[in-house]
Amino acid sequence: MFMAKTHKWYLERIVWLVAGCVVLTGTLLGFFVHKYWLFLPMLAGCNMIIFATTGFCPLAIILDKAGVRSITEQCDVKRSQ
Repeated sequence: MFMAKTHKWYLERIVWLVAGCVVLTGTLLGFFVHKYWLFLPMLAGCNMIIFATTGFCPLAIILDKAGVRSITEQCDVKRSQ
């Protein structure tokens, strides 16, 4: 059984958190407010597919520039010490 590390907020974990919030918010707004809000989770899903196939994620670029480190970068720092 695979369990992701949850002891720190690394870049990938924040990306999944934001994606989940966008999907949930868009779905709830689409259900309770107006059906056009359902485009929000659709766009989030398209972005997840683009990230999985190309590795491009606008949020990851923003987080990287803000100084949030990836889980692989954190592991590399531990190995070099």
